[in-house]
Amino acid sequence: MKLLLIITIAAMGMLFVSCNNVTKDKNSIQDSPRQGTIYISVDESFKPVIEEQIKVYQSSYPDAHIIASYKSEVDCFRDLQKDSTRMIIVARGLKKEESDFFENQLSFRPRYDDVAYDAVALIVNIKSKDTVYTLQEVRNILSGKKNVEAIVDGNNATSTVRFLQDSVLRGAAFGKNVTAAHGSHQVVETISNKENAIGFVGLSWVGDSYDPQQRANLKKIRLCLLECTTCGEKGFFAKPTQATITYMQYPLARPLYCIVKENATGLGTGFMNFMNLERGQLIFRRAFLAPAKMNLNKRKTNISEQE
Repeated sequence: MKLLLIITIAAMGMLFVSCNNVTKDKNSIQDSPRQGTIYISVDESFKPVIEEQIKVYQSSYPDAHIIASYKSEVDCFRDLQKDSTRMIIVARGLKKEESDFFENQLSFRPRYDDVAYDAVALIVNIKSKDTVYTLQEVRNILSGKKNVEAIVDGNNATSTVRFLQDSVLRGAAFGKNVTAAHGSHQVVETISNKENAIGFVGLSWVGDSYDPQQRANLKKIRLCLLECTTCGEKGFFAKPTQATITYMQYPLARPLYCIVKENATGLGTGFMNFMNLERGQLIFRRAFLAPAKMNLNKRKTNISEQE
């Protein structure tokens, strides 16, 4: 009887392990480029265009569910260290020490690639008289040397704030005239109601003329022109547009990076590949960002008028 009891317990244990392995295999099969559920964290300044990417991807693959949280860049990188988050979309790639950390923890390095180029747009009220700036004038405003109210999309944790401090102020602190709004939407709303302020926001929020809300906002605000620092022609100023980003005429352009923490071809890898290929690149193009993988060729043409 004792022998029979031992054999029965052993058989039940083997059956439990077998069922558990089948469940794990089933779950791993469900998480593929075309099906499953994944939680991702996205830089809030890219929200409008990434919402479109997710919408199209999920319409193509109804069994794929991408649940996005929109937050600051720093919070996105914090989330990447958690087991629940396998993908983030931010404005920079991984630093060497960050890549080394994940390799030590996971035994592999996360993949990352730039999928598009965005820009930090300067916006002012529709009634504002100042719409043309040099980089030095922008630097004077952000440092507080020029007393103009400047509004950014959050505190020092956002990608826009980091980019302005690194690329414009070169590591210096903001002046007391710089205030933080609660996200990009509030920056646009505040500038719509303030005649003498200047706002800094991702182009994804103000550059899509197909979007009804953005089209309505452009009746209340203006996009400023910035001095081109790489153009051979002196005195050339450019608005943030797809063309000026592509041809490096707008000085505050920045990349949009996708970072995936997967060691297999799962849903995160599938979504990243989608944004890198034609359909995803066309979505970036339609949103008036500059696709990173699709060439926008500039051709010369001759047009003759006939009576």
